Amino acid sequence: MSEIPACPICRKEHTYPDGDLYICPDCGHEWLQQATAHEEAEQIVRDVNGNVLKSGDSVIVIKDLKVKGASIPLKQGSVIRNIRLIDGDSEHIEGHSDKIKDLVLKVCFLKKA
Repeated sequence: MSEIPACPICRKEHTYPDGDLYICPDCGHEWLQQATAHEEAEQIVRDVNGNVLKSGDSVIVIKDLKVKGASIPLKQGSVIRNIRLIDGDSEHIEGHSDKIKDLVLKVCFLKKA
């Protein structure tokens, strides 16, 4: 019996096959069944300037960002050190700033330090 993978976007396991696609009813994401784990492993994450980001890099915030659950915004020029890439997601990274912990940020608001 073939194993149906979890959704690469929301990580929930309620996915189902439909023709040549897998569909996630929770977030509505659809992807081809032929997508292999090798293709996902070679996913490249780039900052706003097109520089390739790797886990452990430092990035700088390029504009003030409101942070849900925090009373203060993340200011332009804030440094996020020792970032972590999210598997299967080339648009977000995880990291910590000096004042706010456990951030998930879009790479379109970051540049490599």
